Amino acid sequence: MTMETSSQPDMAVTAAPKGDSLMKDAMRRLFQNKATLVSTILLAVITLACFFGPFLFSYPLDEIFWDYMGTAPGEGGHVFGTDTNGRDLLQRTLYGGQISLTVALIATLVSLIIGVVYGAVSGYMGGRVDNLMMRFVDIMYSLPFMFLVILMMVVFGRSILLIYIAIGAVEWLDMARIVRGQTLALKRKEFVSAAHALGVSDRQIVLRHIIPNAIGPVIVYVTLTVPKVILLESFLSFLGLGVQEPMTSWGVLISEGTSNMEGAPWMLFFPAIFLATTLFCLNFIGDGLRDALDPKSR
Repeated sequence: MTMETSSQPDMAVTAAPKGDSLMKDAMRRLFQNKATLVSTILLAVITLACFFGPFLFSYPLDEIFWDYMGTAPGEGGHVFGTDTNGRDLLQRTLYGGQISLTVALIATLVSLIIGVVYGAVSGYMGGRVDNLMMRFVDIMYSLPFMFLVILMMVVFGRSILLIYIAIGAVEWLDMARIVRGQTLALKRKEFVSAAHALGVSDRQIVLRHIIPNAIGPVIVYVTLTVPKVILLESFLSFLGLGVQEPMTSWGVLISEGTSNMEGAPWMLFFPAIFLATTLFCLNFIGDGLRDALDPKSR
């Protein structure tokens, strides 16, 4: 009696676990950082409040409340009080946030575009072209920032557009040096040599291979550039070289608050809190991005 034991081994094919992409892994590690997560939420709340909060109030930006000049917070329905000219401080703080954040984003975008393209071309070309382009950057570094701003105001007059141009014309220099350093390392990689062998043009190599692979440090630097630009705009406005009436910004409000610090300290307190909180949030987000995109910490 023969027992047929057809015990064939199970041919269960176990699929290899799929690894997360670099972007998914970076996002997961980013939001595991509690300081970064809280900072992102808080920054989003401040941004939404600045851009949509003024629509919830019936007060125009420059409306003067003659019966409530320099009143403390809470009096007459003014949550943040009023300034010495009788204008609602909450409305002006939120509107000032619009100007400060807009200047920061536009000036950072200008510096990002110019700096990335300039640095990538300089690093990729190398040789005499790279040397000449970097000497121009050194010349721009040697020009005093305040002298450049004052000169531009004398020539073109005061305007909010001038602030965008003046800050963007200075901040791209650091970006260009960072991208150039990344490009010098990347152009020796095998994938660039392979692209050369396949007959890909230099323009396509820079745009499709060099810049995308150098974007990690650039993203981190952008998040750290935004608070720097906000401080520059606030500094210019504090000196009276920034936005002009009837517009306002956090720098203008802080300048007005320091002049009335003894009699109306709330004029300094609320804009300074908004500015300091925004700067802290942006710096924490930048630190979180740097840690998330760092390949050594994986």
